[in-house]
Amino acid sequence: MSTPNLSTEPRPTGVVGWRWAPAWVLAYVALWPAPGIAEGVLVLGALLALFKLVVSRFRGGGQLLTHQAWALTSVLFCAYWVPELASALDAVDRARALKEAAADLRYLPFLWLAAAAVGDARGRRITFVGLAILLGAWTLDALVEAVAGTSPLFSGKAAAWHVLTGKQVCRPEEILEATRLSGVLGPCNPKLGQVFASLSPFALYAAGRRFRGWGWLAAAAAIGVVILLTGSRASWITYALVLAVSGWRLLGAKRLMAVFAAGAVVLVVLGVTSPQVRERLQRTTHALSADTQGVDTALSGRARIWGAATCMVRTHPVNGVGARGFREAFPACDPDPAQPPAWGQGPALHAHQIVLEILSETGAFGLLLWIAGAALAWRAWRYADEAAREQARPAMLALAATVFPFNTHLAFYSTFWGGLTLLLAALYAGSLLAHRDD
Repeated sequence: MSTPNLSTEPRPTGVVGWRWAPAWVLAYVALWPAPGIAEGVLVLGALLALFKLVVSRFRGGGQLLTHQAWALTSVLFCAYWVPELASALDAVDRARALKEAAADLRYLPFLWLAAAAVGDARGRRITFVGLAILLGAWTLDALVEAVAGTSPLFSGKAAAWHVLTGKQVCRPEEILEATRLSGVLGPCNPKLGQVFASLSPFALYAAGRRFRGWGWLAAAAAIGVVILLTGSRASWITYALVLAVSGWRLLGAKRLMAVFAAGAVVLVVLGVTSPQVRERLQRTTHALSADTQGVDTALSGRARIWGAATCMVRTHPVNGVGARGFREAFPACDPDPAQPPAWGQGPALHAHQIVLEILSETGAFGLLLWIAGAALAWRAWRYADEAAREQARPAMLALAATVFPFNTHLAFYSTFWGGLTLLLAALYAGSLLAHRDD
């Protein structure tokens, strides 16, 4: 029996979709260094998409997306949002959990917009190449910071913000305490490594298609140096996965092993010359000690956080303590309340690990829905033809590396990282299940 092809369906003749959608998606990503403005762009995009759909009475949806793309995008959103809603029923902070669930409904029409942005060849080209160009510009900026000590893009943003509002982008103490390369995001938003690692497939595939192996190597080296200098070990793991998957097809096994060997040499050199990298490597070696304290030190206090998350799972096994309720539930589950935390003052804000975050905040019900969403995303990939897989490969790898479970993570139910993850999900669904007439 032949397997169904879920990848494509014909585009209606003479139809033009939302041609402005790629530009809107790129504007949202380009404004991530200004989170409040980026969130406003997301909300406006969601409202505009919803308005246009309502005005058209949801007719002509096939002009924008295939029926399969509509379905997968909506299902992936539900796998994220329904656990959030269910967790609010008896959350530790019910009012906040309900407010978060209601606010996150804004993501659904924006995900339709993002999927429509890559629903044809023109949109995919603009969106994927645009993401590659953005990451390239941010990479050059970060390399300048590594040499000169200052990010030109962040300095320009800070100066413009001060002129417009009379306020500083970051508090002076945040700038003084900054020890990591922060690039365009700035010292008060130290997520540069994770953002670069998650978006790197778009740059690597674009460089590989345009300049073949040498282009891929140059892009991999530049982005890799920046990610190493951020000192984020989670982003090191994410980026290693991206390099392994993208480089395997382009370079082959032997050349890819040579790339990783060169990367190890660079890591050793930076471990000697860069205080940030040296501190992370020294902290990692503490995991080799036999005692629990050494392991917790190596994990920057995350062993203690994971112990608290396990306690929350035991006490709230069905639907968790509520999305974004980790900080309220932490004091009651802190396994070592008398010990000062490794991360500074206050409770831990989230579980720092995707499976534990889902289980502790949304319970077994939430984990089952996340697994169901992942299974449907994999099923779509499995039944897609090779052409559809090829056009969706950057988005697929970006999404898979971001949610890779054997790593530490930012909070998936936070505004910034939740928005990034859902955007990647929409780009994956829209590009994999696009119309086949392009």
